[in-house]
Amino acid sequence: MKKLAILGSTGSVGVTTLDVVGRFSDRFRVTALAAGNNLELLAKQIDRFHPELVSVATLELARQLRTTLGPAEVKITHGPEGALEVATHPAAEIVMSAMVGALGLRPTLGAIQAGKDIAFANKEVLVVAGELVTRAAREHRVRLLPVDSEHNAIFQCLEGRDRATIKRIVLTASGGPFRELARDRFPSITVADALNHPTWNMGNKITIDCATMMNKGLEVIEARWLFDLEPERISVVVHPQSVIHSMVEMIDGSVIAEMAIPDMAIPVAYALAYPERLPLAHLKPLSLIECSKLTFEAPDFERFSCLRLAYEALKAGGTMPACLNAANEELVAAFLAERVRFVDIARHIETVMQRHDGRSAPTLEDSLEADSWARAAARELIAA
Repeated sequence: MKKLAILGSTGSVGVTTLDVVGRFSDRFRVTALAAGNNLELLAKQIDRFHPELVSVATLELARQLRTTLGPAEVKITHGPEGALEVATHPAAEIVMSAMVGALGLRPTLGAIQAGKDIAFANKEVLVVAGELVTRAAREHRVRLLPVDSEHNAIFQCLEGRDRATIKRIVLTASGGPFRELARDRFPSITVADALNHPTWNMGNKITIDCATMMNKGLEVIEARWLFDLEPERISVVVHPQSVIHSMVEMIDGSVIAEMAIPDMAIPVAYALAYPERLPLAHLKPLSLIECSKLTFEAPDFERFSCLRLAYEALKAGGTMPACLNAANEELVAAFLAERVRFVDIARHIETVMQRHDGRSAPTLEDSLEADSWARAAARELIAA
């Protein structure tokens, strides 16, 4: 039986992970959970899966949870140190890193240093500190197992193949809700418009990132570290049907693709059970007849400049990806709070990047300092 800890148990990936665990309770056991503020859902998860340790965002929430649970035998902790304790729980063999944003960096790095395999659903960790994280994984001989549907697809396509035979990888993007919207209508986009994703059901932050296509940009940076590829060997193609989750082009011209229905249970289950596969009989099978029309488009880097900015940050290297990510997190939060317009997200991120004095070969402290600086710079633009 494989034992796991989950960072971000009440988020969309965390909920899917626990659904998979519940369906295969003879194969997995939950040892620790880290959540944020959703105590009602966390209490239900504790009641069902009986973890030894849980963590929440604050001390006050920890006290509320203890009152709710009563004498239940579970240790409750809180804050960044609590998340780190969950990630390094002695019994856990694999950690699902599904916290949203750079908040997941320290606990994920701690889990690697503790020798835990990582199921990666938090792309921001590799965006902020990809070189540090992948180096630590090599040093501690742990596996980084991609959970994002695109990276999981690439991971499957590359299985057992000589890396010298790979020409490039192609990440697919749905195009989000504004793929066909005229550019002159972007200033009037509302929060409700942006949260109406045509294919995937995700948390608010990731859904807005999909609408701006920053999510795909972050995935490009993540892919650079997961698969050790130069930026020019990582391409993006818009595929609205979200049936082909990504592709690998070989040096002989062959293209290998992974196809499946758009359901996160598939990549989650593959990462948890790797190298085995689990029978997900509850999912509707992919019907090639029903999805007989598959279309592909080149991404529009002008209309969706967040994707362009991500490529620029990756090519700049050093602390620039951390700057990009931090500014994006602040701008997305401000947009969700209706403090900036949709078009301001990319505009302000670009300004922050232009003002950033990046450092090459950054340490963890350098990356976190860049993160903090970029957040402050973004907040100034939001306030103005």
